[in-house]
Amino acid sequence: MNALKLEIVETVKELAKDEKVKEALDFLKTDNDATTNEQIELTGIEAPTFDEWTRGKAYKEKLQQLGVQEIQVDEVGNVFGIRKGTGKGPSLVLCAHLDTVFPAGTDVKAKWIDGKVYAPGIADDGRGLAVVLTILRALNFADLEMKGDLIIGATVGEEGLGDLRGVKHLFAARDDIDGFISIEPGTPERITYLATGSKRYSVTYKGPGGHSFGSFGTANPVHALGRAIAGISVLETPAEPKTTYNVGVISGGTSVNTISESAKMIIDLRSNSEEELAILDGKVLSILRQAAADENSFREKSGEVTVDIELVGNRPAGSQSPEADIVQTSMAAATELGFEPTLESASSTDSNVPINLGIPAVTLGGGGDAGGFHTLEEYFDPTDAHFGAQKILLTVLGLLGCGKTSEPLLAKR
Repeated sequence: MNALKLEIVETVKELAKDEKVKEALDFLKTDNDATTNEQIELTGIEAPTFDEWTRGKAYKEKLQQLGVQEIQVDEVGNVFGIRKGTGKGPSLVLCAHLDTVFPAGTDVKAKWIDGKVYAPGIADDGRGLAVVLTILRALNFADLEMKGDLIIGATVGEEGLGDLRGVKHLFAARDDIDGFISIEPGTPERITYLATGSKRYSVTYKGPGGHSFGSFGTANPVHALGRAIAGISVLETPAEPKTTYNVGVISGGTSVNTISESAKMIIDLRSNSEEELAILDGKVLSILRQAAADENSFREKSGEVTVDIELVGNRPAGSQSPEADIVQTSMAAATELGFEPTLESASSTDSNVPINLGIPAVTLGGGGDAGGFHTLEEYFDPTDAHFGAQKILLTVLGLLGCGKTSEPLLAKR
């Protein structure tokens, strides 16, 4: 574990001794069952990526009931309001994401089995959404005042081809954000502070098609696709910074005896380094175009294969020091609650965007045990899940400053 800054450790310790903070922390423990029930309620509202509006409307109503001010649903579907501080402090975003990977029509009704609740999306990110709300209830219950403003709510488009569209829009639309916390499923030890970048392409090869025997010699989109996959599959990438590629979906063709008119694939490129991602991107784009050229030059008959390359995902990479105050504060909060904080390896979350922009950001685990992510067997175990919420609350209070107990650890930009 990285050494913790003494002044941050002392600040979090003082916060934990504050009587009102104690009330809030105790409230989170007693609210654990209610938080789980709200998690189940929200999970029961379908929210496929690009269709989060119904869940977003319900979430807006819950924020209103908890006294959040200036709530807005923006043009992409983000739902955010503000819990104002006493003034002159920084502004911190606290959010989870509304969308799930599951298509419309998926059975999202929760089922309890052996103390665990099963439902698609119950953990990712039903847990995050519920934790945002229980933290608001705790702040209200203990009448806690923070010096900085808490910009609080939920984003859209975090999953898959949503391409972080919600958080991208959030940062494009406002310039008053000094720090950012997103909540995902995970234990209280979990701290994500590095961002894996990715590029995703939908690639379609097209040609004239024809009969497999009578038109033999015509350039074939499926063959061009195969050439491209073969070229990509032998690329070498660095282990550090970790850089990867994958052809995840392929489709095309009409029948076994037809030269196809089209063939399609979707490619995922990832790296913890913007530079390495750019290098890999250039190599793959070259292979995609060369595959069409090679197929055309190999065939004798007229009619050429063309390639259409569409960028369908672009998530920025980024890094920040483990010495950053937002990282240190979240580590100190975990330590104060008796956990050994874990700085996780880079991954792709809503925090990618602020980290890439140089804005302090972490993604924190909302507590509880969970598994089966992105499957129909996804589950959540609420036993002692309140520790995740407590850790996040202490982090928020440390960053924004609390009453007369502490000054904000988060700097204004």
